[in-house]
Amino acid sequence: MLTGIHFLTTYACNFECDHCFLWCSPGARGTFTAGQVRAILDEAARLGGIEMVFFEGGEPFLYYPLVLEGIRLARDRGMACGIVTSAYWATSAEDAALWLRPLAALGVKSINLSDDELHYGEDRGAHAARVAEAARGVGMEAKVMCTERPTVVVRAADGAAAATPAIAGGVMFRGRAAEKLVAGLPRRPWTDMVRCPHEDLRAPRRVHVDSYGHVHLCQGLSMGNLWKVPLAELARSYDGPSHPIAGPLLVGGPAQLVREYDVPHEEAYVDECHLCYLARRALIERFPEHLAPRQAYGLT
Repeated sequence: MLTGIHFLTTYACNFECDHCFLWCSPGARGTFTAGQVRAILDEAARLGGIEMVFFEGGEPFLYYPLVLEGIRLARDRGMACGIVTSAYWATSAEDAALWLRPLAALGVKSINLSDDELHYGEDRGAHAARVAEAARGVGMEAKVMCTERPTVVVRAADGAAAATPAIAGGVMFRGRAAEKLVAGLPRRPWTDMVRCPHEDLRAPRRVHVDSYGHVHLCQGLSMGNLWKVPLAELARSYDGPSHPIAGPLLVGGPAQLVREYDVPHEEAYVDECHLCYLARRALIERFPEHLAPRQAYGLT
């Protein structure tokens, strides 16, 4: 049963980060209107069970009035709200407070900040510190999310003297990261990648939605299109094992997706996301309704 909806408020972003799941950039298209947000929240209310609504991107604060209206609409329907932002707007603590006060007035208790070297380089930390100071003044909490550029570390294997290389930093190798950040990293045989370690494709608790109507089980993996079939109907009728992409992933992970559709492949990949993303991109013309939008595969 769905309990959370994450609005991909826009694919536009003032950053173009190497680790972005969705290939967001200043020139990316695909932004919600207030009417679309309202329609989805009305449908979510009919579905029932939705407890949390997030506004993400891209960079949602590029459309700040839309975020405020979306939060108001969600709160009116009894749903709690969260936000994910790079806090590019926090040019000073005083200015950050100008952006936070209307959110606090709408009952938003915390804000999630992306603050790391991949966003800000050597200037990391400054924007988060300004938001944290401003948040305290308006009764909010600032939560920092930090994704580091991937590095190789050596970790001892359990119960053995041998050590194995591992990847630190928290990057998921989907989207732009699957092309920009994999060089020089250790790889594993593709046949070892027999499960999806991150998403519950059988009974998802949350989905991402975009202005094109795609209901993402994972970025670029669509349950269906809510402008064609209402969200409540999509959610109630969803059956993971019968989904042409989620089904093989449930059976045997990305390796099964490769086997079932005879996808051309290399012998080794950085992780499950890396193989899954590239296999899905190879299948996008075959399953355009389920592997969407093309934006998520850098194919705009």
